[in-house]
Amino acid sequence: MKIALVGIGKIALDQHVPALRASPDWELAATVSRHGSVDGVEAWRDLDAMLAARSDIRVISLCVPPAPRFDLAAKALQAGRYVMLEKPPGATLSECATLQAMAQNARLGVFATWHSREAAMVAPAKAWLTDKIVRSGRITWREDVRKWHPGQDWVFDAGGMGVFDPGINALSILTEILPCTVHLRAATLEVPQNRQMPIAAQLDFSNNISADFDWRQTGPQTWSIALETDQGTLELHDGGARMVVDGTPQNAPTDALSGEYPRLYQRMAQLVRAGASDMDMRPLTLVADAFMTGARVSVDPFHF
Repeated sequence: MKIALVGIGKIALDQHVPALRASPDWELAATVSRHGSVDGVEAWRDLDAMLAARSDIRVISLCVPPAPRFDLAAKALQAGRYVMLEKPPGATLSECATLQAMAQNARLGVFATWHSREAAMVAPAKAWLTDKIVRSGRITWREDVRKWHPGQDWVFDAGGMGVFDPGINALSILTEILPCTVHLRAATLEVPQNRQMPIAAQLDFSNNISADFDWRQTGPQTWSIALETDQGTLELHDGGARMVVDGTPQNAPTDALSGEYPRLYQRMAQLVRAGASDMDMRPLTLVADAFMTGARVSVDPFHF
């Protein structure tokens, strides 16, 4: 199937392009970007023009920031194309609900991707937790914004999500693996004096689960989830790549070693063939709850 990639930035070049080129399901037939391009692939600067000229391209994968994503996704659906959304799937919950309704009415599909759910040990963690009661948990998601988003001021603009850009990865894993629902009880958001979005956040959830998100950590990065249950302790490390149960490292299943983005595109191919959507909004709902109820604390200015 032919697919077009919209927004040729760091995540597109690092993850999407290699996954598409290695996939037996997809042909990267075009790109749309104001500045970026991919060698050997037809490049456009305007989505409307590409949609009008390339009716043979059935699927549009959007890698642009959340704020402009809705308009582009709506245009693609109106043009009769399936849509794949980089996380987070939109700037607001209502945008995402509208896109889902548009896709359903047009008998198309839209896919809200959560790449961290495809980490090697997420499915085994979910299976291990199935028959257990979660008594408490601790999420530690700390990384260096200068490393992962160098000079990208948009991440601190309104709609850019700030530290929830990586933090939502942890929430996507949490909502996938828990055998119960979870809701936010309280939050504290640390917002630099010269920015709109938080650079750090502390969250308290039901089931005695807490989270520490921080974008100021240099050196080794920390992406870990630890859950205490009635039948032992589960730990996920390195963003879900490693799993430890009661102190014993677990082996990854062989079918989980292909990588996060290749599995996302495999799932997208399944959705297109089935004419279906996959729009799980639980991670974004928790982020929205944090912004809606969290206490804001002003911290030192941040500069790249």
